[in-house]
Amino acid sequence: MKKGLIAVLLLALGMLSLPARADVVLLIHGYLAGARGWDESGISGALQRHDWQRAGVYLAGPAGVQLIPAPGKMAANKFYAADLPSQAPILVQVYQLNQILHAIGNDHPGESVVLVGHSAGGIVARTALVSGNGANVKALITIASPHLGTVRAEQALDATDIPFPLSIMADVFAGETYDIARRSRSLYVDLVRPRPGTLLFWLNAQPHPDIDYFSIVRGVDALGWGDVIVPAYSQDMNNIPALRGRASLVTVAARHGLAPQDGSVIANLIAGL
Repeated sequence: MKKGLIAVLLLALGMLSLPARADVVLLIHGYLAGARGWDESGISGALQRHDWQRAGVYLAGPAGVQLIPAPGKMAANKFYAADLPSQAPILVQVYQLNQILHAIGNDHPGESVVLVGHSAGGIVARTALVSGNGANVKALITIASPHLGTVRAEQALDATDIPFPLSIMADVFAGETYDIARRSRSLYVDLVRPRPGTLLFWLNAQPHPDIDYFSIVRGVDALGWGDVIVPAYSQDMNNIPALRGRASLVTVAARHGLAPQDGSVIANLIAGL
C-alpha cells in the first residue's frame, strides 16, 4: 500500500516538473486593416487577461520578414500579429504569410501554432495551410471569414467596372473610397462566391490538414446574414465541401469588425486544445 502511494506521489512530482506547454498564436487581419486592429478592438487586451503575452508584430515584404518585438516573446504562451498588404490578392498575402510562418518556426522551433484570421485574413490563413505550409500549426480559428464568398465583392467589382472616360468622373466625385476600391479589384475577384475558375472554388475542394478548425460566426438574423458583409453560412467552415462536419462553431453577436468578446472566445477555444 505504502509503495503504491509513494509511486503515485513520485509520478505527481514528475508531472509538476514537466515544462509548461508552449504555444504561439498568430493574428491575421482582414481587408483594409492591419496589425494594430487587434489592439484597437480590445482583443489583445483580452488575450493578455487570459495569460497570453504580446510578443510583437511580423512584417513581411520584398526584403524579407521583419519582427518588431515585444517583451512577451520568451513567454510560454504568446501572440504575434501579422501585418500584410490587405488590398493585395489572396496569393500575394499568402506568400508573405508563408514567410512569417517560416520565421516563427525558426524563432520558436517545436512550438505549436494557432492561426487566427479575421474576414479575408481567414481565407489567407486557410490558403497557406492548404498549400502545405505551417507544419507546426495545430488549429485555425476564423472570424467572420467569407469561406463561400460574399456578394459584396461582386458588387464592388461591378461598381468599379467603369470604362474611360466615365471613370474620371468617378475619381472626381467618389474620391479616395473609389480609388481604394479600384486598387482592391484583384482581391475582390478572389472573394466572389465559388464557381469554376475562382480561387474559392479551387480552395474549398482541396484536402485540408488534419488540425482543429473553429468558425466564429456573427449572429444570424431572420434573413440568414451573419453581418452586412458576409452571410452566416459563408462564415461557417462546415459548409466548405472539404471540411464538412470538421469545424466547431461559435456564434458571437457583433458586427463584421473585430469585437472585444472575440478575444475571450479565442482564449477559451485555445485552452480546450
